Amino acid sequence: MPPSSETRAPPLFVVFNRASGRGDRDEVGPAVEAACAAAGRGCELLPVEEPERLGEVAREAVRRAREVDGVVVAAGGDGTINGVVQAVLGSGCRFGVLPRGTFNYFARTHGIPSDLDGALRVLLHESAAPVQVGLLNERVFIVNASLGLYPQLLEDREAWKQQFGRSRLVALGAGVATILRGHRSLRLTIELQGQPRRVRTPTLFVGNNALQLEQVGLPEARAIDGGALAGVMLKRVGRWALLVLLARGALGQLGEADQVENFSFRRLTVKARFFGARRIKVATDGEVLWMPLPLRFAVSPHALMLIRPDGLAQERREAQAAMASAAPAGAPSTTESGS
Repeated sequence: MPPSSETRAPPLFVVFNRASGRGDRDEVGPAVEAACAAAGRGCELLPVEEPERLGEVAREAVRRAREVDGVVVAAGGDGTINGVVQAVLGSGCRFGVLPRGTFNYFARTHGIPSDLDGALRVLLHESAAPVQVGLLNERVFIVNASLGLYPQLLEDREAWKQQFGRSRLVALGAGVATILRGHRSLRLTIELQGQPRRVRTPTLFVGNNALQLEQVGLPEARAIDGGALAGVMLKRVGRWALLVLLARGALGQLGEADQVENFSFRRLTVKARFFGARRIKVATDGEVLWMPLPLRFAVSPHALMLIRPDGLAQERREAQAAMASAAPAGAPSTTESGS
């Protein structure tokens, strides 16, 4: 006898980006169908053939999932996941991930395996738990958002990937090339806890992914676990000093650098101090776009109900252990809370 509608596992509505990081255009659909058939689980595949249609397809997945209490699933890199989360957040739908990108920070920080079979096991057998989402002018970011040098790094990295392929070595080479070319500092006013402050910085980076910060050695990962966002600013330095900072980040020692300022917050307003500025180039989860000023960063009031394993991910435990072993004894915390 088939299970009743009250006990039947909810169907999956899988949005998958055929252009995502690994180029596995035909792998995701058959693997999902086979795994769901073996588990007696319903599924519906919604492929995205053109990147500009991602939002439309994601909204359709949410609409169908809400009708049957289903689960919306994003298969792709962090940019694809971001696009689907834009539609899912606040909808009441549970959310699942099949990571198919180059770095997969969102999945990794929540203990979701990067291999397709492992991610499918999590999706089919684990429960949903609330996870934090960041907002930039009401636009979602799940990993990070930034302005200044970092968006330029991402644009150059994408150009290198088009020419040399997708790999972490290519990404590193693109970063070195961007820094050597030079970059002007931003003149900003940031408002934290109601107090305005003028700064000049090559880049402002806001993180919502504890693993990413732990791997470069920044202590603000703890703030993300505590329900805040992590802000990182660089002091005005030359290109060779920026290269040294890039190397320190690769070695997990960025938090020890005097040229780096860290702080945590739940709300942050950023204004530009250059004549006629009405908008500014920003990056959210690897996607570069222009946004109107002022910029308002905040923790979303809605949590994302993510299907994930219980407990702290093994990769995060390893990153925390590495940070603890590298930290000098009695090192003071640089965390500053904001509401």
